[in-house]
Parts: sequence; structure tokens; C-alpha cells
Amino acid sequence: MARVIHVFRRPDRFVAGTVGEPGERAFYLQAIESSRTISVLLEKQQVSVLAERITALLGEVAKRFGEENLAEGTPGEPGSSDTDPLAVPLEEEFRVGTMGLGWDADSSSIVVELLAVTEEEIDESVVLDDTEEGPDALRVFLSPDAAKAFADRAEKVVSAGRAPCPLCAEPLDPEGHVCVRLNGYHDRNPVADTE
Repeated sequence: MARVIHVFRRPDRFVAGTVGEPGERAFYLQAIESSRTISVLLEKQQVSVLAERITALLGEVAKRFGEENLAEGTPGEPGSSDTDPLAVPLEEEFRVGTMGLGWDADSSSIVVELLAVTEEEIDESVVLDDTEEGPDALRVFLSPDAAKAFADRAEKVVSAGRAPCPLCAEPLDPEGHVCVRLNGYHDRNPVADTE
């Protein structure tokens, strides 16, 4: 079967979002351009890493090429944030395995490429390439402002889950958890003495 590469050169929206309750959330990235919508499923850690790497890449581009390069051709309002939920119906195109990130100097854009999980090992030359062989992909070009807005929202989405335990930093469930720092000697939900 031929490889499918979904390319969004000027997306109206590219966001991270979740479905489900904290502790059982499924993480998605969604790209929308005109009437076309693509949603891909990925892990919470992948969303977090992508946000961190985009922020680092923006810093590196500003350092190497100057701040004025980041302002070129940036559509939309600088700093505008998207707080709307994911568009529905939510139909997963594929589960993300490999992620690629780059800077396209011609369009002054951050390029995000998300490749589908495959059983074969992926040659890194497939990332950000239009070869006929390889996993399906989602490729999104983002202005620096849109990339920053994506990273900011992604960090909020990741941190909106369960609160961390103050002792071990593991996520707290509504019914509590067994804290490794207490060596299991602490009840999950201590009952107050009524005597």
C-alpha cells in the first residue's frame, strides 16, 4: 500500500487535546485546514517532549537567525491562544511512533512531522521526506507564533492531569495511592479516629 503523507502548509488550527478523565486520558494532536481535519493519537510523554523541543527550536532559531526572522510572515495574532476543545467527530488517523521537527527557512516555519507506528525499524531519512516507502505521516508547517501557541497549550494539556504526590511526584488518584517514599506503611485513605 502506498504511503500517505497529510501535509498542512497553513493550518487554521494545530492543537494538542485529550479525551477522557484524568488518569485515563487519551492524547491527540489535531490539524485543521479549511474543511480537512486529521487527528492522531499519541502518548502523554510524546506531547510533552514535542512541546519542549518546539520551544527549544524556537530559541535556537532566534539565536542563529535573529528575532526578526521569527516575525516574518506570521499570520494571525501574536500570542493568541486556542482554548477550544478538539473538533468532533474525533477519528484517529493513526497512532504516532516517530516524531520529527525542523526549521524551513524558505517559509520561516517550524515543520512538525508525525509518523505512524510501524513494526519495521524506521530509517531516519524517511522523516521530513516524501519517499514512496515508509509509514503514513502528518506534516504541519507552523509560523513561529503558532508553534509557540501550540507548545504553550500542549504544556497546559499535559499538566492538567492528576496532581502529583508531594512526596514521590507520582500522580494521585482520587482514591489516593501507595507512596513509595512511605514504603507502603501509610494507608491509602486513612480513617480518622472517632474515639
